[in-house]
Amino acid sequence: MNITFCCTDTKAEPWLAGLRAALPQATVTEWQPGAPPADHAVVWAPPQRFLDEQQGLKAMFNIGAGVDALLKLRLPPSLKVVRLDDAGMSVQMAEYVCHAAIRHFREFGGYEADVAQGRWSYRKPRARTDFPVGVMGLGVLGQRVAGALRQFDFPVRGWSRSAKAVDGVACYAGPATFHDFLSSCRVLVNLLPLTPETQDILNRDTLSRLRPGAYLINVARGAHLVDDDLLALLDGGHLAGATLDVFRTEPLPAGHAFWKHPKITVTPHTSARTLRDESIAQIAGKILALERGEPIAGLVDPARGY
Repeated sequence: MNITFCCTDTKAEPWLAGLRAALPQATVTEWQPGAPPADHAVVWAPPQRFLDEQQGLKAMFNIGAGVDALLKLRLPPSLKVVRLDDAGMSVQMAEYVCHAAIRHFREFGGYEADVAQGRWSYRKPRARTDFPVGVMGLGVLGQRVAGALRQFDFPVRGWSRSAKAVDGVACYAGPATFHDFLSSCRVLVNLLPLTPETQDILNRDTLSRLRPGAYLINVARGAHLVDDDLLALLDGGHLAGATLDVFRTEPLPAGHAFWKHPKITVTPHTSARTLRDESIAQIAGKILALERGEPIAGLVDPARGY
């Protein structure tokens, strides 16, 4: 069994060593143009040439949850594309979102600004019932985030393309319920996959449907958000603020308005990083299952985009 590794902006050697240790029966190499055919591939943002050359792959494993970059390539129709189910990312995402939501709800940003000016200040406590949180996307990450928010007694809503049932979460499904979902939220968390249908979904129309004084947390993809629409709603007062971890261009260009906007918190796409050891264990287990002819989780439907 031959496994090839093709990941841009990622040090190959630790991954190669981990895969060799997890799959001692396999030959694991880093892909180079002209390399011999492989049975399976572990990838992140591979070039089209990689796929053109590796036409005999049985499965391609993406070392991340989002596969939008892969689906822009010409994929062999028989190729199985597999995403990570979790691999340690869901708890990181839950930490990040809860931190952002609680920081806004408790007005810690205001306290930090006062302390920087040497002011001892007080703010009246706010009721959690006035801050329902909506989670867009109820996959593995979304469900973990929704469950974590419930632990802090926030009312939690969830919206997804197909119907989901999540304990303690008011779930909405499909386009017909989208506007009702938005109008019920004062904090909005975006965890949707990026597809042609969801690109630009965070725009002036949708964000205007949130409750006045709403707060946006985007941890999915930068292309979900129309930047100028967010800025207009922040400056106009309909939105109270935003925490943004993902951007249309990354790194976020110098001089972009998000860097210094007083109502925006920027982080450098760090809400949930791939954990190598957990990812290798998951990928190795799935490769062995496929070799035995067993079904696996995480198969991507290119027609849906996730």
